[in-house]
Amino acid sequence: MGESATLTISGLAREAGLRPDTVRYYERVGLMPTPERTSGEHRRYGEPALDRLRFIRGAQRLGLRLSDIADLLAVRDTGACPCEPAAPLLRSRIAEIDAEMARLTRLRADLVAMADQVPSATCPDPVPGTWCPPDHRVTGGRCDTCSS
Repeated sequence: MGESATLTISGLAREAGLRPDTVRYYERVGLMPTPERTSGEHRRYGEPALDRLRFIRGAQRLGLRLSDIADLLAVRDTGACPCEPAAPLLRSRIAEIDAEMARLTRLRADLVAMADQVPSATCPDPVPGTWCPPDHRVTGGRCDTCSS
């Protein structure tokens, strides 16, 4: 075993801010290489494993999927910078965030409209089974605008 492989799985997980089960899972799905083992078959990790876990966590914080992260790690493992292949992944993630922000903006506007009407003397009785903002139409027991 190499001298740099001194961390146990618990120590590695703690340093990376993960649970040991997560490290084992990453090994099973191929994001982490098979670690060195002691004569007693205990896993031992070095600084490269911690660096790899930090890369994985950073990519996850950006919302990248594990399959995308695996692709970036494959490039990174060749010694090349994974920045170029990351660009389309990041642009795709930006588009997903933009779409979600637009959805949340619409949701916020609906909530504000509803909150502005509750409680008030002009608050209309709700249509059974719905809670539709007053300026929306209800068809077949569903709010037309909210259902889109």
